[in-house]
Amino acid sequence: QVPLVESGGGLVQAGGSLRLSCAASGRTFYGYTMGWFSQAPGKDREFVASILWTGSSPYYADSVKGRITISKDNAKATVYLQMSSLNAEDTATYYCAATGGSRSINCIDYEYWGKGTQVTVAS
Repeated sequence: QVPLVESGGGLVQAGGSLRLSCAASGRTFYGYTMGWFSQAPGKDREFVASILWTGSSPYYADSVKGRITISKDNAKATVYLQMSSLNAEDTATYYCAATGGSRSINCIDYEYWGKGTQVTVAS
């Protein structure tokens, strides 16, 4: 069973917005840090943003500051990634991940991953 399930991806016009969701499935991630990563075709997976399971301490990659907001709905055990002013460079598969360690921008530090949701930005 995949412990994290992403949704909300799709095709959007440049300049548009999308909200991605990451729902915990089958287990709780209390005490974990939740992260979002993106992977464009032919490129490495890159850190986008992270937040504590409590919903505090959001942290962003410099490249997305001001355009992307990470948040968490504690009642729904769901992490969100609100993306705006999207451009073609944002086209990627977006993955949700969880790490029991301290905040990290490195994929290797995350123990749990979802299968990803595709975001395509049409220019």
